[in-house]
Amino acid sequence: MENTENNFQPEENLNFQSRLDLGPLNEGVEKIKKELETVIVGQHKMIDQLLVAILSNGHILIEGVPGVAKTITAKILAKTLSVDFSRIQFTPDLMPSDILGTSVYDLKKSEFEFKKGPIFSNLILIDEINRAPAKTQAALFEVMEERQITIDGNTYELEKPFIVLATQNPIEQEGTYRLPEAQLDRFLFKINIDYPKLDEEILIIQREHTLQNHGKLDHIKPILSGAEIKKYQDIVKQIIVEPNLLEYIAKLVVNTRENAFLYLGASPRASIAILNAAKGFAAIRGRDFVTPEDIKEAAIPVLQHRVIVTPEREMEGITSIQIINQIIETIEIPR
Repeated sequence: MENTENNFQPEENLNFQSRLDLGPLNEGVEKIKKELETVIVGQHKMIDQLLVAILSNGHILIEGVPGVAKTITAKILAKTLSVDFSRIQFTPDLMPSDILGTSVYDLKKSEFEFKKGPIFSNLILIDEINRAPAKTQAALFEVMEERQITIDGNTYELEKPFIVLATQNPIEQEGTYRLPEAQLDRFLFKINIDYPKLDEEILIIQREHTLQNHGKLDHIKPILSGAEIKKYQDIVKQIIVEPNLLEYIAKLVVNTRENAFLYLGASPRASIAILNAAKGFAAIRGRDFVTPEDIKEAAIPVLQHRVIVTPEREMEGITSIQIINQIIETIEIPR
């Protein structure tokens, strides 16, 4: 009889996949969540999506009716991060130079000097982004995609991390402009904020009453530095994704292009966005590998603003979210 003991390999000789140390990342995420939840009532999914977008180095578009804490959420998030923060209020008369900066002639040096605009920061809150016309929106194309600005033939690199967090109101039409599809495609996530439930509304009122003369942001503490954010972004990129899950992502996106209910499907940029976001969801859940559930959780915030429903289906009240959910249900989940 063959001696099976001779065929035994000690565990230390086996070639196991190295595991990522997600401990500090998860600890930082939990601390930020606690800080946000001292002011923001409910909206747990939104908070997760915000954190995933930052870890995935993606821009965020927050949409909701006035008064649902879009701007305050962005400001609190900025306070939990020790990075440069700037806020730009978009208006119909805003010019590209008001955002990017402009060249000013220096009389002493007899030469033009570039004065940087508010976009030169780490976390930029653009409030009511759909209030600026197309010319101003176009100024964001290069900076959002390539994290650089080209002015007067000179290219200026932006310091990392660089994340744009924009808000818009879906209801009000007067004085607003529809964002170009090319610009929407540059947002990793579109996050919808709904009205709070009754118990949440009561808690909001109670907290406001308790504050008295204190500000909502007074007690918010910085949690992560810019260097830590960059480090965690690099760790998230190393999250393991099996080949069958890469194929699953591709099938989801390709299906949007072949769906009869959609006039415009998602681009390959959407596939990459789902991949990066799924890694982010895995990381905040404490896993160094992506599951189909991570991909499904990423699909709607990544795809909903990248596809266009056909006019006929839109008139019937069918939304992009409903169609994306149908696509998710029809594609077989990898095992």
